Amino acid sequence: MRRRRERTPREKVAAAAAPEEEARNVARKGEQGAEEYQCSGLLEQDLAELCARAGIAAVPAVTPRPSPADPAAAEGEEPAGPETHTQRRHGHIQRCVQVETEHDDPQSVREVFVRGWNIEEEMLGVLGKCLPALAHLRAVHLWRAGLTDRLLPALTTLLARCPGLGTLSLEGNPLPEHSFHLLMGPGSTLSHLSLRNNGIGDEAARLIGQSLSTLSSSNRSLVSLVLSFNHISDVGAGHIAQGLRWNRSLLSLSLAHNDIGDVGALRLAEVLGPFALTHAEVVERRRLLLAEALGQPQAAEARSEHAPSLQGSAAAERLPPAKHNKGTAKKKELLRKDDLKQPKKPTTAPADPRPTRGRGAKAASKEKRSAEAQDPAEPSHPLLEPAWHRRGQLILPGNRALLNLNLAHNHITERGLGAFLAVLEGQQEEQPGGAAGRPGVLRLSLQRNGFPPTCEAFARLQELLQQRDPVPKPRGREEEQGAAP
Repeated sequence: MRRRRERTPREKVAAAAAPEEEARNVARKGEQGAEEYQCSGLLEQDLAELCARAGIAAVPAVTPRPSPADPAAAEGEEPAGPETHTQRRHGHIQRCVQVETEHDDPQSVREVFVRGWNIEEEMLGVLGKCLPALAHLRAVHLWRAGLTDRLLPALTTLLARCPGLGTLSLEGNPLPEHSFHLLMGPGSTLSHLSLRNNGIGDEAARLIGQSLSTLSSSNRSLVSLVLSFNHISDVGAGHIAQGLRWNRSLLSLSLAHNDIGDVGALRLAEVLGPFALTHAEVVERRRLLLAEALGQPQAAEARSEHAPSLQGSAAAERLPPAKHNKGTAKKKELLRKDDLKQPKKPTTAPADPRPTRGRGAKAASKEKRSAEAQDPAEPSHPLLEPAWHRRGQLILPGNRALLNLNLAHNHITERGLGAFLAVLEGQQEEQPGGAAGRPGVLRLSLQRNGFPPTCEAFARLQELLQQRDPVPKPRGREEEQGAAP
């Protein structure tokens, strides 16, 4: 057998550079293709031109979205069929893209609706060029659009290229590989996400919960999440509760029309009230406190995953620079003692301690400016919230950022109802403003569950909610459909 000649160093370098050169060629071709047509911001014109260039014969018509007689029917009720949002001509269904504009200006499209027809890879590529050119685009609604797990990464890339886009409604698109959590990744800028009627089960709920938060990271953009009309059980509700444990940006969560019972309700109620830290969480808390006291940058980096505006530390500024690297073991011991000296009840005072009297007005002024520089809308890492000891455990005040929780149409009995009632009563006993200035749950929807609506605990819960948020709100359709406020 003829022995294969060993390549020279120059040939090895050329072979190693071949994939990079190929990638550059592909990028160059993409740039040349983009230069062939620059989108004008007129969706109808751009869509027709790009479909023609992509060889798509059936070009969707761009039509204004009709105003429904009942505003709640637009998102609350599922249409009877695909023909509701398509046009029928000569017995055939014609695909269309509905839009909402400002002042009937075609260059000011605010919302795009694709409903009842499948978006294939070529069409998604066309939309990936058209939609970023819409300067006023704020929302995209895809209802039964035939999306797949393979297409979801391309959709995520499309969303990232639309800087003003904050709302995505992805309903009636079940994904077998549970890829919905990709929409909530680290680079996501979505504020409102609706995943109604997508066949989401416990495994998908686990991935979504991890995207909401872990001990080291948290989604910071999402304020509203709708997971109604799915198949989330007690197990999935536990995963979502774990995601709420360290998330302080989500304000509204709908889990209506699922399969959640008392076990899942207890897990959700537990995270909304004071809860005990695990051993791993206590260790991480002490590490963050120590790093902050020493002015180490990793403390700011860890906290920035939860609150980007709190990357500086007032405690670090108050330490003399010459002492930052001395007495590490002694400071660890002091931090442990500091944990043991936490008050029995959480206070509403800011996280940074007040200046001592002997430090002078200048130091006090510096601390005041540092506190004012912090954005009150961005909480610190929840592990650094004021804590207290109870029966040998370190207790945190719990998630007080979530304002609205919809659990209508599940299987919760009076046992789960009692857990939520205990949470509200505990929050009611605290001083106004709650932990870190957050009020806690203001609206809790538990209609159509496994307890009689006339039971005493439910009446008491409704009374507490009325005291906490006395502004009247329309009820009925919203709670039936599980929509976010």
